[in-house]
Amino acid sequence: MNRTTLSLIAGVTALAAVTGFAAVSAPDPGAAEERTGAAATLPVERTGLLCPQPSTSDLAETTYTSFTPVTEGADDEGAAVLRAAAQQSAPEENADGESEDEKDGEDGSTGENGENGEKDEQGGKGAAKDAQADKPVLQLQTPGKPVAVEANGADAPALVGTADGRFASGWTAQQTTEVAAGTGRGLQGVACSAADTQFWFPGASTDDSRTDYLHLTNPDDSAAVVDIELYGKDGELETTVGEGVTVKPRSAEPLLLSTLTAEKQADVTVHVVVRSGRVGAAVQALDDETGGDWLPASADPSGSLVLPGIPKDAKAVRLVAFTPEDADVDLKVQLASPSGLITPAGNETLHLKGGMTAGFDLGDLTRGEAGSLVLTAPDGSVPVVAAVRVLRGEEGKQESAFIPAARPLETRATALDNTGKGTTLSVTAPQGGAEIEVTASAGTKGGTPQTKTYTIKSGTTQDVEAPVPAGLKGSYALTVETRSGGPVYASRTLARTEGGVPFFTVQPLPDDRGMVAVPDASEDLSVLQK
Repeated sequence: MNRTTLSLIAGVTALAAVTGFAAVSAPDPGAAEERTGAAATLPVERTGLLCPQPSTSDLAETTYTSFTPVTEGADDEGAAVLRAAAQQSAPEENADGESEDEKDGEDGSTGENGENGEKDEQGGKGAAKDAQADKPVLQLQTPGKPVAVEANGADAPALVGTADGRFASGWTAQQTTEVAAGTGRGLQGVACSAADTQFWFPGASTDDSRTDYLHLTNPDDSAAVVDIELYGKDGELETTVGEGVTVKPRSAEPLLLSTLTAEKQADVTVHVVVRSGRVGAAVQALDDETGGDWLPASADPSGSLVLPGIPKDAKAVRLVAFTPEDADVDLKVQLASPSGLITPAGNETLHLKGGMTAGFDLGDLTRGEAGSLVLTAPDGSVPVVAAVRVLRGEEGKQESAFIPAARPLETRATALDNTGKGTTLSVTAPQGGAEIEVTASAGTKGGTPQTKTYTIKSGTTQDVEAPVPAGLKGSYALTVETRSGGPVYASRTLARTEGGVPFFTVQPLPDDRGMVAVPDASEDLSVLQK
């Protein structure tokens, strides 16, 4: 093997070690024949995902779902497995002595009750031996068909998972939790994410009306050390234990934000910086009156942001934004509606002070139509992070959800746990028209995939009538692929009504990064020989 090829493999391996997201091997001769120019686009061969602990409520009903789309050129072998983090309760044996793995069904789950298993004679959970902690909670059987499992109550665990071979490219996982009553009641959903070393969460709170947790999950065999910075309306908040937080190996750590500082503020930006190791991070925002949901990380600070898929029946929209720069900025605000970009009356520009979190009430912004917020700094000169909190329902029976600034869908993305009713797919192309293809997978318990193609006009947001599998049984996956134009941003809303309250959750669809461009070693990396 020549020195150039060795340098290629070393470079890709180093990238995987830093991001924790994907890895590829050196391209084979067959793949080389498909190259155009100096690079080949190949499926990733290994990837990882982390899911936070769903809830501390005994009333919580959680569904974990996992899926990989069929990818041309992927390996024939492989696996995709999600396991409980080591610090969580492990599966137990059934009364007949068989483990849940021995009772696996065709859907790849670990039994009807998922990871929780059966209670022991004293009614306790978590008495299983440490050796059982690696037992799968959820395992895929074949690409193109999602699998799902339930894990109810407060003992539903945080998950750590990896996929390789034919399951790695586009692997996606989701957890959806319904909490019937209490603080944070409603529908809470979050897409499991890759480990990283930095996260921004505008829209969190330390106010008395909120109970916000920062969930940190460490997938590795060594401890991670994390610094947590909080920024309020007057700048950085003084924290008591925010520096040097240790997250044990293969464990999950929920931190109540109000215990990190004595200051009570309605709008807070959380900045997570990993000193050593890597973690997954998400904020769970729970409210006494308006329910709660997960607040995923915002896209990286940028002078241009898109917050896709604000529900058309939103009763109130509150934007929270922050710039880490010292300079102030006047953000231009636009709404990408079904007819094009418009400027909300009275909110043409919003002023942000450097290093200070600002909140803005935008009212019933969408006025009965699909919409996405587009924020732009002058000349893109000042980077910003942002998120919106959305309320649906009438006074006294409202539910909340969060939409952070999203990354563009460059090639492909998937949303899981969709049902025949109550699923809305929202797509926006703020800078140029685009054509997309949407595929509904087979259902977890049966159904035939269906595919439709849509055209999204420039500057608009469309709530597309997404396909549903023929003969659907169970839930299904929606995979969105760009065919031309763009950039494209998308989100998916799940909704249902319980006791007159409109439960809902919104997840942006980031690109699944299932394909990677591998440079031609003989041409592109020759500089590494010098």
